[in-house]
Amino acid sequence: MYVMTLDQRGSRRGNDAVPELLEDLATTVEPVRAFERTAGDEVQGLLDSPDDVVRVVVRALRDGRWWIGVGVGEVEGPLPATTRAGRGPAYVRARAAVERAKVEPQPVVVRAEEGELAEDAESALWLLASLLGRRSEAGWEAVDAMGHAGSPHPPTQREAASALGISAQAMSRRLAVAGWTEERRGRTLAARLLAASDPEQKASR
Repeated sequence: MYVMTLDQRGSRRGNDAVPELLEDLATTVEPVRAFERTAGDEVQGLLDSPDDVVRVVVRALRDGRWWIGVGVGEVEGPLPATTRAGRGPAYVRARAAVERAKVEPQPVVVRAEEGELAEDAESALWLLASLLGRRSEAGWEAVDAMGHAGSPHPPTQREAASALGISAQAMSRRLAVAGWTEERRGRTLAARLLAASDPEQKASR
C-alpha cells in the first residue's frame, strides 16, 4: 500500500489550495481510500497503484505548492472507512517522508521498509521533478494536447498540433524541448521502483 501525505507550501501566505487539489485528484486517480483534508492545509490518500502514486506526484509538482511524502508498506486491517482513520507503518512513513521533503532539494520523499529501494524510487521522482520544473507554459500546453499518460486513445502529434493551431514540426520541437518522451520514461521507471519497494507489489509479480 501507499499512503501519500501532501502539505501545502507557504500556506500562511497564500490561498488555500486544498479544495482545488482534491477536486483534481478525484478525477485523476482511483485511490483505495479517497484523498481528504486531514489537518490544516494537509491532504492524505491511500493507494494501491504505483502508477497512481506517480500521477499524484506529477500533479502536485506541476502545481508547485506541495511537499509530498510517500509511505510504502502495511496498513492495519481492516481497511479504514476513511483515509484519516488508518494506521500502520505506511502512515508513519508518509508522515516522516513529508516532513523530510521540507528540507530536501526536491519536494518529494519516499519511505519504505527497505531504505535502498525507497531511495531508488525517490531518485527517479527527483529526476522527474527536475525535468518538470524546467518546463515552460508552451511545453505544458503541448504535453497536455497529447493527452494524459496511459490514455486509451491518445491523439497523434499531427492531431495535437492541429488542435493548438501550430505545424507538426513546431509541435515536435515543443515536445522535444519539454522532455515529453523523457517524462513518460521517467514515470514508468518511478512506478516500477515504487512497486519494487512494496512487498505486496513484489509478491504479486
